[in-house]
Amino acid sequence: MTEETTPSALPQPVTGPASEPALEDQRCGVVAILGAPNAGKSTLVNALVGQKIAITSPKAQTTRTRVLGVALEGDTQLILVDTPGIFAPQRRLDRAMVQAAWGGVQDADLIALVIDGKAGLGGKIERIVEGLTERSEPKILIINKVDIADKGKLLHHAQRLNELVPFQEIFFVSAATGDGLPEMKAALAAAMPAGPWHFPADQVSSATDRILSAEITREQIYHQLHAELPYAAAVETEKYSERTDGSVEIHQQILVARPTQRAIVLGKGGQRLKEIGSRSRAELSQLLGCPVHLYLHVKVKEGWDEDRNVYRDIGLDWVE
Repeated sequence: MTEETTPSALPQPVTGPASEPALEDQRCGVVAILGAPNAGKSTLVNALVGQKIAITSPKAQTTRTRVLGVALEGDTQLILVDTPGIFAPQRRLDRAMVQAAWGGVQDADLIALVIDGKAGLGGKIERIVEGLTERSEPKILIINKVDIADKGKLLHHAQRLNELVPFQEIFFVSAATGDGLPEMKAALAAAMPAGPWHFPADQVSSATDRILSAEITREQIYHQLHAELPYAAAVETEKYSERTDGSVEIHQQILVARPTQRAIVLGKGGQRLKEIGSRSRAELSQLLGCPVHLYLHVKVKEGWDEDRNVYRDIGLDWVE
């Protein structure tokens, strides 16, 4: 178990404007962000929102559930659906993630296909494109990571994909550096229908603090352990409560499938778990705007990815 506190003088969360535009001037719409694993969808959503609402990692399939980000552009509220990467599912957890991704497209006013400009095209992209050809929603293509891609191949990727799917617009951006994002965000806003905002002006995500805290810890597990720990690990927030002094107390359980994996997470003398907790706690303190008391423990639960309750807790539907 690990627990530390953080100083009380912490940055406050970024919020939207203090007031909303007049109702008759408001525009609001849903943009489904779709793509293969590691295309940079979550980084893109975070950049458009202007605050971290989805975790990121170089590890494929980091995003497991649909996450709604709320971005503002003038009088327009953009509801951004960050979806899991679409890939060929091999097990129940995979199927649930892919189902969540395609489910995020339902009722969207616009579908944005994000591809990794450096990785280019391949079987994963072709699989997604096949699914998009059956959908009637307006679509745009976002070619991401242009800052590290081969510039000579970007136009080829765009032309090839545009032959397969009639995209209304194509954007070349870097979610990491911000290149091309202002123009793309303005275009997204212009494509949204007139209508009242769905969220208050200062709300940036649909995720609860309880869910966000589990995701932040899971992100730190990926960052700290890299390839040492297999993809199958989960974090459950068992308790989330506010103390009378304004701080937050969080108890989390890290689920792994085997004793050897538990040893990896703990590290020698528990030092790895302590580092995971320390970094997660610091980031949560910034996001929540208050001191955080974080307690972590690691539990071996063989076959956790076949437990309906775990699926419910991490926000995925049970699939047969």
